[in-house]
Amino acid sequence: MRLKSWKYVTALWMTGVLIGGFLIPIPEIPILLESSRNLFLHVPMWFTMAVCFAAGFVYSIMYLNNPDPAIDRKAESFTQIGLLFGICGLITGSLWARFTWGSWWTFAEPRMNLSALGMMIYVAYFVLRTAFDNPEKRAKIAAVFNVFAATTIPFLLYIIPRQLPSLHPGAEGNPAFSEITAPELRYIFYPAVVGFIALAFWLYDILYRYKKVKHQIEQQQL
Repeated sequence: MRLKSWKYVTALWMTGVLIGGFLIPIPEIPILLESSRNLFLHVPMWFTMAVCFAAGFVYSIMYLNNPDPAIDRKAESFTQIGLLFGICGLITGSLWARFTWGSWWTFAEPRMNLSALGMMIYVAYFVLRTAFDNPEKRAKIAAVFNVFAATTIPFLLYIIPRQLPSLHPGAEGNPAFSEITAPELRYIFYPAVVGFIALAFWLYDILYRYKKVKHQIEQQQL
């Protein structure tokens, strides 16, 4: 019952955040203008992706220490949800680029390209999982690859882009977004981060239970 209540709270929270994000008065910000509302979607999705990938990383390490199929399913589920939010982050970033930089995608922007590379690494994780029929071998190799993939994300999304010329806020010679946006935007931004992370855990719970039931059915058919 408490789990259901938590899900309802998450749904109401996200509804309030999205409504507030569209209705809150936006101060005039050079170049960004009304597109600054995307702050409530684009950035929280990256935070959520990072949390999910970190959880998948932890469960992958746990699996290598304790090869339990349930732990592998948790790692896979968290990674799957993380990839979903990462792709949504790329899409919302592309929309933002279109209205602020005049192009859906620019190969001169390192953060966009490195983010896409990071998502492709995680796509390779799921492709790798389909390459093995033996469940134990698949889970072990996937866990090792997931640990590798998670360690690349900080470099691809945060460390390397900050060392290169970029149009993104926070890059060299370009102030961080928090420095050029009005403080009132943070009243929506921070709840949006919390809401999207809670939504991700909700989706993870659904996906993990689905995989668990599917595994039980397969075991009964053997």
